[in-house]
Amino acid sequence: MIQTMNTSNIEPETEGGIHPKKFLLWLLIVASVMLFAAFTSAYIVRRGEGNWLLFELPKMFGYNTVIVLLSSFFMQLSVYFAKKDELSKLKISLYATLVTGIIFSIFQYLGWKELIANNVYLAGNPSESFVYVISAVHLVHILIGLVFIGVVIIKAYLYRVHKTNLLSIQLCTTYWHFVGALWIYLYFFLLLNR
Repeated sequence: MIQTMNTSNIEPETEGGIHPKKFLLWLLIVASVMLFAAFTSAYIVRRGEGNWLLFELPKMFGYNTVIVLLSSFFMQLSVYFAKKDELSKLKISLYATLVTGIIFSIFQYLGWKELIANNVYLAGNPSESFVYVISAVHLVHILIGLVFIGVVIIKAYLYRVHKTNLLSIQLCTTYWHFVGALWIYLYFFLLLNR
């Protein structure tokens, strides 16, 4: 079955520079890096001041590290299938990315429940507060990414993601890999800086 592709909504390529949407995405990524650098710097400084409670990170946070790697793999598959114009496989891999992102969000919630069950609270010791705030701000980034993936799924159904129109999936992939790498950094940072 031959599917016609809508070429009226193809993003124009810019000559001799970076696409404005890619530039904007990179600015947002740099801002997010600065935000989390501030969080982790404040964490280290505050820990050095004493009155720091030691507690175990939730097991769900460790599981999320595996989930985020799996999710990035599915996202990269999506780009591969888009470049090959294998649109049915593209949709499946996008859905797999979406589902693993939702699982990540659920595990994050379960991780917070595990913290509460272990008497670790948001308004407790500064070490407790940092874990909640850092993981919550990261979760907001994940939720934004899930919306972004949803938009790309809709565009895939409208035949606006294919080998001659890759901008939206490239932007989504860059963002998704960023939030995945960010989680791995944050998890190991918190794990090693108890």
